[in-house]
Amino acid sequence: MKSREQPPDRSRPVRPDGVHGRDDRSRTRTIKLFKPYDVLTQFTDESGRATLKQFVPLPGLYPVGRLDRDSEGLLLLTDDGRLAHRLTDPRFEHPKTYLVQVEGVPTPDALDALTRGVTLKDGPTRPAVATLLDAPPELPERPVPIRFRKNVPTSWLRLTIYEGRNRQVRRMTAAVGYPTLRLVRVAVGPVGIGDLAPGEWRDLSADELRAVRTLR
Repeated sequence: MKSREQPPDRSRPVRPDGVHGRDDRSRTRTIKLFKPYDVLTQFTDESGRATLKQFVPLPGLYPVGRLDRDSEGLLLLTDDGRLAHRLTDPRFEHPKTYLVQVEGVPTPDALDALTRGVTLKDGPTRPAVATLLDAPPELPERPVPIRFRKNVPTSWLRLTIYEGRNRQVRRMTAAVGYPTLRLVRVAVGPVGIGDLAPGEWRDLSADELRAVRTLR
């Protein structure tokens, strides 16, 4: 993990308790990563595109769920199969929270539609939590700027969903008339992205592990 006081040293991550390396008291390991824009949620790619291998030099870890190549933010990786199943099985309905920059300023009716659920090609979505932010959130600059349309404003939403369909958030905002321009996941259940910068990762704290293992 990149230290804010020392040069980057991804081979010796600092756990939140300040101890370097793996906690020997546990047989499994779960980390959180700020997946950068334009990085695939996999460790290999025959086409030579950027993958997780460039940021996570740990063997045996696998991503829990996915983030699209053009999406950013929190990604959990683990070697704990039972935990991965719990966090990806749709029966558990775990919340995932995103900061979403959209084209235009959603109306109260559009926000209400997102909250109640919208009908997509693969069926209606579950109810969500959608809030229009008063100001842009503090986020790292994206390496590839979004494309603005002249004279069309943009705005930011905080959107929490309880399922994980393919490109669901983008399809939801488009369905109510406000295409997504930038998408950053900031929380999976009780685990937040914290102060991680793009490309940085950190072991989950003991409290975070307990929280995700007891999710209902």
